[in-house]
Amino acid sequence: MARREQEDVIIRVQGLKNGFGDQGEHVVHDGLDLEVRRGEILGVVGGSGTGKSVLMRSIIGLQTPIEGSIEVFGENTIGREETEAVDIRKRWGVLFQGGALFSTLTVSENVQVPIKEFYPGLDQALLEEIAAYKVVMTGLPPDAGPKFPAELSGGMKKRAGLARALALDPELLFLDEPTAGLDPIGAAAFDELTESLQKTLGLTVFLITHDLDTLYAICDRVAVLADKRVIAVGTIDELLALDHPWIEEYFKGPRGRAAVASAERAQART
Repeated sequence: MARREQEDVIIRVQGLKNGFGDQGEHVVHDGLDLEVRRGEILGVVGGSGTGKSVLMRSIIGLQTPIEGSIEVFGENTIGREETEAVDIRKRWGVLFQGGALFSTLTVSENVQVPIKEFYPGLDQALLEEIAAYKVVMTGLPPDAGPKFPAELSGGMKKRAGLARALALDPELLFLDEPTAGLDPIGAAAFDELTESLQKTLGLTVFLITHDLDTLYAICDRVAVLADKRVIAVGTIDELLALDHPWIEEYFKGPRGRAAVASAERAQART
């Protein structure tokens, strides 16, 4: 049983400390622990400055922590040479805030970037075929492929960024504020897409968000960042039973009550 639990942990963060400044004096995380289970959608929430994106960047190797350990797929990711981390990096995809598309490349060319990085020399016709498939997979029209990011709406840019994140058929997907800036209808559609892809592709999803509707609609568990660490991880019902000021304010305030009502209406329709 214990061995099975070990195998079901895709990401394990222990004793993480992150800081900024010449001496790392501005501490963002201190003693942060977190486990992400295989096949779940884990929502990550916290107030401004709690380091949600810093945590994600630490896990994917863009931020070097001061202390602690990070394992992804059972492999240590801290301090490894780039060539040593290639096999792990192939197994995850990342959607950064706003999509982070290359403005001088078309949507199709953006999707091809990670494929060319890890599999140089592939036939161009095959690259374009793969990109076209990923574009359609994320709900974009086929004619979106030749377009540049400036020609897309905000929601389409997010989907194009998601298509690039899925380019290598990853097992693990990182989403950083995927519904930020979208109207409620667009945000709900993106949530539905995320849940559909997670089920169809068997993905594990690490999802940073401030959107309460997203948490209620698609997240299996939620990790709460406060006081420089993860103060709680669980289902929303489990979090609501905890006595912590930030959790109380976040989940039981006006927006929290509105999200509950929205989730109950959605449940009644199904």
